[in-house]
Amino acid sequence: MDDILLYVVIGFTAQMIDGAIGMAYGVTSTTVLLSFGVPPATASACVHAAETFTTGASGLAHWKVGNVDRKLVWRIAVPGMIGGALGAWLLSGLPGDALRPFVSAYLLLLGLFIVWKAVPKRRTFVDEPPEHVAPLGLFGGFMDAIGGGGWGPIVTSTLLGQGGVPRYTIGSVNLAEFFVTLTISATFVLTIGLSHWTIIAGLVAGGVIAAPFAALATKHLPDQVLMIMVGGVVILLSLRTILNAVWG
Repeated sequence: MDDILLYVVIGFTAQMIDGAIGMAYGVTSTTVLLSFGVPPATASACVHAAETFTTGASGLAHWKVGNVDRKLVWRIAVPGMIGGALGAWLLSGLPGDALRPFVSAYLLLLGLFIVWKAVPKRRTFVDEPPEHVAPLGLFGGFMDAIGGGGWGPIVTSTLLGQGGVPRYTIGSVNLAEFFVTLTISATFVLTIGLSHWTIIAGLVAGGVIAAPFAALATKHLPDQVLMIMVGGVVILLSLRTILNAVWG
């Protein structure tokens, strides 16, 4: 009973972060599970299985409070599903950990750029369709599958860096993530299977409870606050990955 309550807390915390700022559920959950001794492959499979439910709940919550751009959802979801399936299929044959520092270096620069654009009188949001969405979704889905996380940091950060309105960008990326995660989970089931249902159940319960609160936080927090939060999370996660790769 104590174990499942622990996983509920992990799922709740991770979903509050992810649902509110559009990223870091996978990275947060996987990092904590690994610290408790859960094997990397098992942690990744469990987190993606749980995300199928939590991203569905989060996406629905964002849709209900008006944070979703339907056209943007499908523009990133379809290529994201393709990239996610490919990444999950190749996971056992590619050094996913070796790729993370390079992606993190890109995210570090992007996080700094987002924070700079959030400074008062410098931030300008645009009401135009974002560019290069399909390649972005494909890359984001691929890295999410082989790296154990990254859909939010890659896709949300890039769209915000182009000047996307935070609430619509975050809500749309969250809803699209449901379809990407569902595809990745299905691929994992077909390749390595699933186990450790206690972990999955706890993560799902905590995430579902957190989803509506996170969506409301996205709707009511000022845009500049959201931008600084997103940039700060990207910078911290990126630095952590780079430092771990350099010093082990």
